[in-house]
Order: sequence, then structure tokens, then C-alpha cells
Amino acid sequence: MCLSIPSKVLSIDENNFAIVETLGVKRGVSLDLIGEPVAVGEYILIHVGFAMSKIDTEQALASLELYQKIADDMSSGQIDESEGDLGLKAMSKA
Repeated sequence: MCLSIPSKVLSIDENNFAIVETLGVKRGVSLDLIGEPVAVGEYILIHVGFAMSKIDTEQALASLELYQKIADDMSSGQIDESEGDLGLKAMSKA
């Protein structure tokens, strides 16, 4: 299974190559596989160095909030890294 975390586009150069930020990490990705224009400030989903699709800002921010909560819960010991579902079943019941 592939899990893609929304990435915010920080810049785009003349070669359709973007610098994006994903949970505080900056990286470069190609925009060549996206069939629609992408603008700085928008969110995209990436697979192996290529942007695959745009994602609505509201959905992106909600996803990032959930990923941050999972990371925080793992850091604090509320979720053990060995748990298969990373505590998502308990979160979905709340």
C-alpha cells in the first residue's frame, strides 16, 4: 500500500520542477505527470518523485493534521509503533 502525504508547492521552475514541503521536509518533484496546471501554494500528492495529482487545500490540511496527531501519539507512547493500525481504529470511533 502506498500512503501519500499532501505536499505544499513552494516554487516551480521553468522545467516544471517544483520544490515542495512535506511535514517540514523540502524536496524536489517533477510536475510532468499532472494533467492540469499547478500553482505555488497548492497541495499535491507525490509518488516516487513525481506529482500525481492535486488535492484540495481543506482536505490536505485535514490529512496533515491527522498525520501530525499520529506522529505526536507515537512520540508520546500513546501509540506503540508495533501496532498494526497505528491506533487508527480507536481514533475513528472517537
